[in-house]
Amino acid sequence: MAETTVAHTAQLDAVTLAAVRTLLRGAFLSFDDEDWEHALGGMHVLVRDGGELVAHGSVVQRRFLHGGRAWRTGYVEAVGVAAGVRRRGHGTAVMGALEAVIRGGYELGALSATSDGDPLYRSLGWQLWRGPVSGLTPTGTVRTPDEDGAVYVLPVTARLDPAGELTCDWRDGPLW
Repeated sequence: MAETTVAHTAQLDAVTLAAVRTLLRGAFLSFDDEDWEHALGGMHVLVRDGGELVAHGSVVQRRFLHGGRAWRTGYVEAVGVAAGVRRRGHGTAVMGALEAVIRGGYELGALSATSDGDPLYRSLGWQLWRGPVSGLTPTGTVRTPDEDGAVYVLPVTARLDPAGELTCDWRDGPLW
């Protein structure tokens, strides 16, 4: 039976963090240092099956601009399931725990999905953002058209117009 743990980055020891990073490198075609950095500093969900780490996801705080204001956003990062145990509910377990964190502490949840993740997020009720997406950079707001059709939101208290513009805050590496 799988066991799910929720913990802040500060509560995870070096061995656990190394296991998470190894899992994520195996789960994605590319998972570099910037991707790892983006996954840290928030709440992590770890799923172990038979004592082995089989799934992970994290949520970190970001600020998104929409409708004339900044929204406290729980941004989902680094959701990955080990290749040999996919389609067994581990991703759903990760997302359920992450959604509880988001609903308890944020106005909005958001994530950027690959085509592999689309079915999971849609099945859980995440809404595809239909409007243009942008990033707030040191030189101003810049459209990120490659992310159009890949951003999903989970409104908590935020009143959103999913056809409007959504702008994420700045960070090194990929903005979304």
